[in-house]
Amino acid sequence: MRGRALKLSAPRRLVNDLMRFSIGVPRVTVQRQMDLGSLLKARKALHTKPSWTVLFLKGYALLAAETPELRRAYVKFPWPQLYEYPLSVASIAHEREHDGERVVLLSLIKDPEHRSVAELEALVQAARTRPVLEVKEFRRALGVARLPTPIRRTLMWLGLNIGRQRANRFGTFQLSVYSGLGAESLNPLTPLTTLLNYGLIGDEGSVRVRIHYDHRVMDGANVARALERFEKILNGPVADELGGRAQNATVIEKQEDQTG
Repeated sequence: MRGRALKLSAPRRLVNDLMRFSIGVPRVTVQRQMDLGSLLKARKALHTKPSWTVLFLKGYALLAAETPELRRAYVKFPWPQLYEYPLSVASIAHEREHDGERVVLLSLIKDPEHRSVAELEALVQAARTRPVLEVKEFRRALGVARLPTPIRRTLMWLGLNIGRQRANRFGTFQLSVYSGLGAESLNPLTPLTTLLNYGLIGDEGSVRVRIHYDHRVMDGANVARALERFEKILNGPVADELGGRAQNATVIEKQEDQTG
């Protein structure tokens, strides 16, 4: 059957290169059924509701702050070793339109554990809405994707395997979800140590949450315990932060009513 050949665009070359390095990672998945009723209740109390992506991002950053394994990476330069970072850098996947094509690009947020939910929401929204070439990580990635294949792949290998550079270029963990489209990704690939995703969130707060992890860095029992702790963090500190926002909003409204 006669068809037509389509040239690989820069974003597709970028994805191909990421998959090339991701395939070599011995990835395993651990899943936990969570009850996020407390977080759901706190979110419903807000007039302007933060996205679930941001809430999971904040919770996972807090989890990584107290779980060193989630801040480690397997690197190969100058020899195979584990490299531990003092803080997290979140890598978030976004679907954007560029040159008439829907593409997936990654934005980075440094030190998310010390940022408020509101600040994280603003950063994520900026990556989702600003012109593609105005986002530093997008512009840099597309620039690298246009380089010749040997140079492109050498740069990516060095970025992934030089410990001090890896987090700055790729992050320490990745967050990628499709639940907003009514779907779940069961076997996502990433060259990073962990990738977090979750399924559809039920009316009462029930949701399946998965951590896909590099078995060279940690073991399944560590991840299972981390997921249990993650549930408590989402229903605890993250929900408490939303509750504080709701109380502040109520106070402001009362003050405005009294002034009016």
